[in-house]
Amino acid sequence: MQAKRIIPCLDVDDGKVVKGVKFEGIKDVGDPGELARRYNDEGADELTFLDIGASHKSRATLLGVVKKVAEEVFIPLCVGGGIRTIDDMRDAMNSGADKVSVCTSALNRPELLREMANAYGSQCVVLSLDAKRVKTNTGELRWHAFTHGGRNDTGLDAVEWAIRAVELGAGEILLNSIDADGTGAGYDLELTRRILNAVPVPVIASGGAGTLDQIANVLLSTASSETDALSEEAPGADAALVASLLHFNKTTIQDIKKYAEDKGVCVRR
Repeated sequence: MQAKRIIPCLDVDDGKVVKGVKFEGIKDVGDPGELARRYNDEGADELTFLDIGASHKSRATLLGVVKKVAEEVFIPLCVGGGIRTIDDMRDAMNSGADKVSVCTSALNRPELLREMANAYGSQCVVLSLDAKRVKTNTGELRWHAFTHGGRNDTGLDAVEWAIRAVELGAGEILLNSIDADGTGAGYDLELTRRILNAVPVPVIASGGAGTLDQIANVLLSTASSETDALSEEAPGADAALVASLLHFNKTTIQDIKKYAEDKGVCVRR
């Protein structure tokens, strides 16, 4: 069994790590470099750096902050936010990123994913998929892909977009549940299961981690609910993104790994 990863997330805006609820009510949390060093020392498997205001405010990723973070860690670093071209990707990689994530820019021009994969390999291309439940005209609930930090509904089915993105070259999916983000109510297991069943690449579950049990559960399995017409059961996310629990000192990475291991999750040590 492939070991599951625990990945702290640094949502950065104007040079500071911030956190909100459902992509709103953003508050300062701390210094990116200091938090990066702490999580590296605690045993994080990777680190994700997302410049959450870059696409919305139409400014470049804060490469100076990326360099500062990269100097503090000896683990893979994924950088996202404001990456719109191959040149942007090259700048991020030269600043210390091991891979980059794209959301808005890929939805605006899907061919960017193919260009990135051709230039650096699919293993360096992460699709950041911001998904939210919406009600259709027929009353059906489904997930749509959103752009600009969860502000704009594309009307595109999130599962269909994930499939297409992988066909174009994305080597990993960072699945962000807007509904669950920052709530502490747990990951969206149904959404995670649907994406896991739809694509052959690793899926990182993000949004909603409030307890150690919730983290372990999303890594173990994502069984369908009794009311769900689909009956497939996915083997669990390949990694769990964690932010609030760590930023506000409610737990540590080692505590997360020990709890998950005790529940039967194979984690990296």
